[in-house]
Amino acid sequence: MIATVQCVVLDCPDVRELARFYQALLGGAVDRPDPRWSLDDDWSTLHTDGGLVLAFQRVTDHRPPRWPDPAHPQQFHLDLGVEDLDEARARAVASGATVLDGGGAERGWCVLADPAGHPFCLVRD
Repeated sequence: MIATVQCVVLDCPDVRELARFYQALLGGAVDRPDPRWSLDDDWSTLHTDGGLVLAFQRVTDHRPPRWPDPAHPQQFHLDLGVEDLDEARARAVASGATVLDGGGAERGWCVLADPAGHPFCLVRD
């Protein structure tokens, strides 16, 4: 095992609106303090009672998905918690990932893509 899922991140135009929508569906706490993330106008979270964390990331010119239209694909990514960022990045690449933004230990996270091109983040726990 290289990582654990920290949260699932959804792109959207209004982070609080989408967080409150999912809170109405799933319960939980919107923007509960958590040392893993800073909360602002571009980032909001929902900690569900079952332990799942959904995060919402503002995208300025967000184009909503139109399933199953590939011109407007589904938009989300996984944040995967790791103990050693450099080691996890190397192991992920050895497993078939591509580095999109190498980040580094000083920043605490990096962006990779799975073999099908879906982005995901490795985030130091």
